[in-house]
Amino acid sequence: MSPTTNTESRIKIPGTRSQFLDPIGSRDQRQGRLRYLTGGGGAPLVLLHTVRTQAEHFRLLIPLVQHHYTVYALDLPGMGYSQIVPGASYEEPAMRAAVKRLLTQLDLRDVTLLGESMGAVLALTTAADLPDRVRRVVAVNAYDYRGGITRSSLLARLIITGVIAPGVGPILARQEPKPVMRSILAGGLVDRTALREDYLDELLDVGHHPGYPTVARAVYRSLPSLAAARTRYPEVTAPVHLVYGEKDWSRPSDRQANRRQLPNAEFTQVPNTGHFMTLERPDVPADLLNSVA
Repeated sequence: MSPTTNTESRIKIPGTRSQFLDPIGSRDQRQGRLRYLTGGGGAPLVLLHTVRTQAEHFRLLIPLVQHHYTVYALDLPGMGYSQIVPGASYEEPAMRAAVKRLLTQLDLRDVTLLGESMGAVLALTTAADLPDRVRRVVAVNAYDYRGGITRSSLLARLIITGVIAPGVGPILARQEPKPVMRSILAGGLVDRTALREDYLDELLDVGHHPGYPTVARAVYRSLPSLAAARTRYPEVTAPVHLVYGEKDWSRPSDRQANRRQLPNAEFTQVPNTGHFMTLERPDVPADLLNSVA
């Protein structure tokens, strides 16, 4: 099966290189070829991004931790420079399978998982499935509640609702004007200057990969499966640190619900910070990671 996308990002993170994980069996073929960034030295740290983003989402975090960890920043299936497989599932179990594949195919052990938003959910459910491989989980602004990005702004609510709708949805998914994309992503930030132009351009470029609009639409339609995955949280045996921006899209009731699901988890709330913490305050997760390296 040959890749259907370009393989190079214009954003370069010093000390990292792009690698690919080829499918081995028929189950892997459903996810296709997975791309990840790696670099640094030390115990493995797997970074998991969120909806409509990619490994470069961690461009500011990686330099702060790569002297303590060997970093593996995964492009989730169909996103970034991972292969787009027609008809693939983007429900939470399918996305989790790709994360597990990274850990098992590279035989990573003593792993710290850090995920943001959707990636936080995948970090927790992967830890539930692979307790012998996972050392610790840092879950940043877990996206495990209904509404999610549509809480960002009225524009986001209108666009996302339209994208997932039958009929008009596929047409809207192909339309990503830069001002609209900027506005939707900036709705996840308190400091809107944290959304850099080159990163926005990178995301828009990836959005033009053949088949990507279908992926984006499928991911948005699969977001309810993230909320359903919360039932797996009590199975996590590794230490967990729940981290939330004060201005995250989650409500206080959502955060308290996760504290009840994970009563032994550490909890940090970061003032004046939004949903995309690793863009806005990469020092916070970096300090948490480095303190336990």
